[in-house]
This record gives sequence, C-alpha cells and structure tokens, in this order.
Amino acid sequence: MRMYDLILKKRNGEALSKAEIQYFIDGYTDGTIPDYQASALLMAIYFQKMNEAETAFLTEAMMHSGDVIDLSAIDGIKVDKHSTGGVGDKTTIALAPIVAACGVPVAKMSGRGLGHTGGTLDKLESIPGFDVHMSIDQFINNVNRLKIAVAGQTADLAPADKKIYALRDVTATVDNISLIASSVMSKKLASGADAIVLDVKTGNGAFMKNTEDAFKLASEMVTIGSNMGRNTIALVTNMDEPLGNAVGNSLEVKEAIDTLKGEGPEDFRELCITLASYMLLLAGNIDSIEAGREKVENVISTGKALEVFKTFVAAQGGDIKYVEDTNLLNSSKKIYPLQSDKSGYINRIYAEEVGLSALLLGAGRETKDSIIDLSVGIVLNKKVGDYVEKGEPLAFIHYNDEDKKDNAVEKLKTAYLINEDNPAKSPLIFGTVTREGIQRL
Repeated sequence: MRMYDLILKKRNGEALSKAEIQYFIDGYTDGTIPDYQASALLMAIYFQKMNEAETAFLTEAMMHSGDVIDLSAIDGIKVDKHSTGGVGDKTTIALAPIVAACGVPVAKMSGRGLGHTGGTLDKLESIPGFDVHMSIDQFINNVNRLKIAVAGQTADLAPADKKIYALRDVTATVDNISLIASSVMSKKLASGADAIVLDVKTGNGAFMKNTEDAFKLASEMVTIGSNMGRNTIALVTNMDEPLGNAVGNSLEVKEAIDTLKGEGPEDFRELCITLASYMLLLAGNIDSIEAGREKVENVISTGKALEVFKTFVAAQGGDIKYVEDTNLLNSSKKIYPLQSDKSGYINRIYAEEVGLSALLLGAGRETKDSIIDLSVGIVLNKKVGDYVEKGEPLAFIHYNDEDKKDNAVEKLKTAYLINEDNPAKSPLIFGTVTREGIQRL
C-alpha cells in the first residue's frame, strides 16, 4: 500500500477502505508518512468529502491510535458533554456540578483554548490552586466520591487526531464536516463515556456558520456515536452572539458561579438547564426533559449545585474562598466602557468579532505556546434586542495594556449593528438530533 495511491484515489472522488484509512492513521501517527502527503490527502478529503462508512472508519482508527480510557470502575452511567466551541461558552463550569448534584457522575476531560474560543481548563485555572492534572486512578476515585472530576486530556488520548488537527489548522482544511465529526467523536469515544450530549454551535462565532451545516454535522456525530454503541444526542444552538455576557477566563468563571447561585444571564442559564436535562435523560436519571428541568432547577435553587462545585474545586486543589467571594478572582487593572455612538436597538453582535477582541487583549492563545492573561476580557452591557442610548456603554473592556486595549476597542466597535428597528430574537436552540432523526424547534 502506498500513500500516493490513497491520495490519487480520494482526489478522484473514490471511497477509501477501512484498511487504507488505518494505513494512513498508523503511518502518520508514527511519523512514516510525511506532512506533505498527509496534507494532500486532507485537501482531497476536504474537496471530495467522505461517506458515512469512511467517516466511521476514520473515527475508529483515530480513537484507537492511543489510549482508550476504561471508566467501568465508576458507578452509574457516565454522560459526557461536548461543545463545538464558541465565544463566552463557559458551560461545563456550571453544567458539570449541576448534573453531579442530580446524582449523575460527570467524568469530564477537557481541553485548552486556541484562538478566539476559550478552553475550560484555562478558565478553571483562574481559581488559584486548581489543578487539572491527575492520574486516571485519582480521576476515577474523585468521580466515585464526589460525582465529578474535570481533567486535562492525556497525551496518549487520540494522538492521531492531535497531529491531524494541527495539520488541518495550518492547511485550511478545518471546516469539513467529516473531519470535524471524526475529530470530536474520536476523543469523546476514547474518553470512555457511556453516553454523549453534543452542543453543536451555529452562527457567526461558531465553526458552522450555517444552521443547515450544523444540523449535518450534528447528524454525522450522532450517527458515529450510535454506531459505536454510545447513546448520543445533539442540540444545535445559537452562537451568532456571545453566550452570556462575559468573555474572558476569570470573568467567565465568575458568571458561571453566579449562575450556580441562581443568577447569571438568562441565555446561559437556559442552555445549562437544557443540556443538563438531556444528560440526566441519557443517564436514566429521569424519564422526561420536563422532569429533568424540575430536578435541575431544584439543585440550583437549594444551593446544592453550588456546594458540589465548592467540593469539586477543593478536591482539585482550588481555594474555595474565590468561589465564595468571586470579587477575589484575578481582575484587570483597568476597565474601559465602550460607548455607543448612536441610539437604537442592538440588531446584531457578531460573536467572532467579540472573541477576537478578547484575544487581542490577551484572553486567548494566538498559538499553542501563547501565555494567557486570565484577568482580561469583555463584559457585554447590552445584548441583541436591547435598546441603547447614544453614549451608553455597549460593553466593558477589562484590560492591563493600553495598546492592546486600543486594538480591542477598534475591533469591538465592528461587532455591533445598531438601528431603529427592534429585531426578531433568534432562538437559543434550533433543534435536536437523535438516531431517529432531526427535530427542529
């Protein structure tokens, strides 16, 4: 078998066999297939697409390219949640303790941020002392004792995907549905969960700018998970404007903690409640989404979810005084109010521009080696549909560096579309995808 033949075959629009895909994954992972040939194949896949069988073969090969974690020692059905990424998406920080407080084990392996999308691990490390590094035995023990643990992915988890994603990132082959689906699902399947809830973002701040493409991606991932014996469901959710108000590591942690206290922005709170309800449903903890909502709202209102969060933070070395008083969290030296230059209704807030503005402040990584400033970011004062007076703040920019602030201000100004008409509000959740098909809301 030769890599040249695989490239030629896919370039001509033919389907690759399981053996051919395994050959590619094995060879690229061990370094015998060079980057230039892997790049050529990825570009051929980008243009010629992959069918359902090829996507499944690719997912399975990447899943087995390293360790496959065995979580059978954890009592109960383990339900994982994965978001395809967005701006202000701090969902795991609030969602995991909510689900754990309902009695469902959450064994979560998360990643770090790159570009304008933030990483859960970076955000949690805003809490002084919080440690995302632990052995598998410790990870399992924490989940059995506390119903919750969040750790960084091991170096040996789906290493083929890590190599391929890095190559896709520099060869303009990221936004292909089969490649995205196989990348996400290879890591989720290797992480050992029994069931998976997928939050597939669509809109300006997401990979999938188009809602129909988001439903296609969701369907592909649900099919992969189901065929691999995992009960899988996807929600297609709105990322045209940032989720919640806060964008930036410490700022997002504070907002997640506020939500656990029964406060926090309405859109973020609603998404957490909905995702948690589906996780409880897949775990067999409740028999309907309505029952799930009731249970979730109860653990928030009684303070149980917040107490689970404190226990979880303490168990991973974090200082809970920063949870009890979020004003102690790392904060920027200065805050700049971005004032509106006109009166009117907010018709659009382009999420990607907000995310890039936060990146310019230092809240994200431009490269994997970039050092994040955990204190900086943006807090929106107005959301789509709100009325703003001329001179009223649209957002507050939390910054430490004047030059970075100036660059962020210019970028953030382009994020807002304001006019006299009150816009129709887009839904937060566009629909769900199960093995049985798509249900639009």
